Amino acid sequence: MKNILSKYWIYFTIVILLLGAGWMYASVDNSGPQVATAPQEGFMAPDFTLETFDGRTVSLSDFKGQVVMLNIWASWCPPCKAEMPSMESAYQKYQDQGFVVLAVNATHQDSATDAAAFINQSGFTFPVLLDSKGVASNLYQLRSLPTSFFIDKEGVIREIIFGGPIPEAGIQARVESLLAEMP
Repeated sequence: MKNILSKYWIYFTIVILLLGAGWMYASVDNSGPQVATAPQEGFMAPDFTLETFDGRTVSLSDFKGQVVMLNIWASWCPPCKAEMPSMESAYQKYQDQGFVVLAVNATHQDSATDAAAFINQSGFTFPVLLDSKGVASNLYQLRSLPTSFFIDKEGVIREIIFGGPIPEAGIQARVESLLAEMP
């Protein structure tokens, strides 16, 4: 009799533990904000819409079918400023072949006035977008400045480069390789 009671007691304990575990699993709140994974090479580039200095809105998706160098920078960042002439050179050389530079100023960490002064003084002609609320920086989980994303014609991130400056030959080699690929 004692053996039967101890057997039932073990079964009862196991059932209670399983019910408790099930209740705990069911009561976990999964409705909160989900943490997105950082953009990775081989995956689609997350789309965003930002304004230019003159108030035009520009989306990354506007450039589907083109090779894009998405560069996130700030005017107080020496490596960012050092790679801009190489970006301009590549932009001038390849823009007629379907290449665009999107220079996203991390305005939430910078000043639009300082960014505009630097761009105007340097005479850069590629599009500059203002990330005043950190939308692109958060979406791309910015870790360092500058950060460059090379995006192919289909909108897939092909290479991510943290830090800089990227030499002109390095930019041009990446652009030529992506332009040579069939859409």
